[in-house]
Amino acid sequence: MQREMIAHFLIRVGEIGLKGENRNLFERQLKENIKRRLKECEARIVGRRGRYFLELYRGDPEQVESVLATTFGIVGFARVRAVKKELATIETEALGILKTELERRGGTLRYKIQARRTDKSFPMSSYEIAVELGNRLGARLEGLTVDVKQPECTLHIELRDKAYIWGPQTEGPGGLPVGCAGKGILLLSGGIDSPVAGYMMAKRGMKLDAVYFHAYPYTSEEAKQKVISLAKKLAPWNGGMNLLIVPFTKPQLKIKELATPESVTLVMRAGMMRIAQMAADERHGLALVTGEALSQVASQTAQSLRFTGSVTDLPIFRPLIGMDKEEIIRTAERIDTFETSILPYEDCCTIFSPKRPMVTPNFEKISAIYAKVDLEDLLHEAFESSERVYIPPFKDELE
Repeated sequence: MQREMIAHFLIRVGEIGLKGENRNLFERQLKENIKRRLKECEARIVGRRGRYFLELYRGDPEQVESVLATTFGIVGFARVRAVKKELATIETEALGILKTELERRGGTLRYKIQARRTDKSFPMSSYEIAVELGNRLGARLEGLTVDVKQPECTLHIELRDKAYIWGPQTEGPGGLPVGCAGKGILLLSGGIDSPVAGYMMAKRGMKLDAVYFHAYPYTSEEAKQKVISLAKKLAPWNGGMNLLIVPFTKPQLKIKELATPESVTLVMRAGMMRIAQMAADERHGLALVTGEALSQVASQTAQSLRFTGSVTDLPIFRPLIGMDKEEIIRTAERIDTFETSILPYEDCCTIFSPKRPMVTPNFEKISAIYAKVDLEDLLHEAFESSERVYIPPFKDELE
């Protein structure tokens, strides 16, 4: 007995199609990501070379839409109607799509019909289908104008085993499938920048876990929950993520005691990089990811970045390095992390910051200060004592 399909989606990809001989690797990763996120559904993905069709046999179509809208590698998707290969039936379905678009656009609509006939037994050519259907729809709906060069809506019709019809596509996030670029460790604070950095690296295909440094009682439980909330915002884009909450109080107190006041922030940042590398070693990470932007604060000058990056042998990806604050804020608003990031709960970096931090540190001198503080044992202790939280990609999995 043939299963009944309850929903059907077109999926379009962009950059993946430019990958040449390696394209199959990216296509396979994208399909795996979609299937993993729809593990509670019964679905099948067919097609290749720039686009796919997802056939849903069991599950919630709205969940499918949520997954497709937050899966990197997808540039657009649309709900597809599958009907009999009869012009009258096709006309009825097309009529419903265009009525919705007419209402949404105030009663006028520039559109075109793009027909494709792969079933050569159908008695009309692709061009004839488009012309005949356009004449019928124009006679039944006022406000339609054919515009093949700059349409506001393209009505797609494909004749294969059935007639497949869809209208405007929902924009996807683009980028590359998460996981195709290995794994990274995101240093996630409660600020605006680091969640944006995580989003941008996930968009380039990097699967992320995150570390957060919590200095109780100097940083509050609200600050910790704020970072967990940010991780939940990132999780759908990243296909879920592991968050390590590192108790950083002992290392920070030792830094404050033994480092010179102006070097505290840089020594602290270096200690965080060391723990992030420990997380990468445990989680098979290939790189560290930070939200640093050049010269945004004292610890992000070229001299400061040279020092804080010197304590790890892993590459450090800083996707915001050339962005200004307004650009970062616009991205944070778009991915819905901004309002959480500006909640007034300070992180450990803010609380322990000196009044006059080093801006252009001498590399040899700051390295000597870091060596004098001798943090390694405390850093390992903090890492081993970390609280580990898994953040699933969907809210309903948190219950």
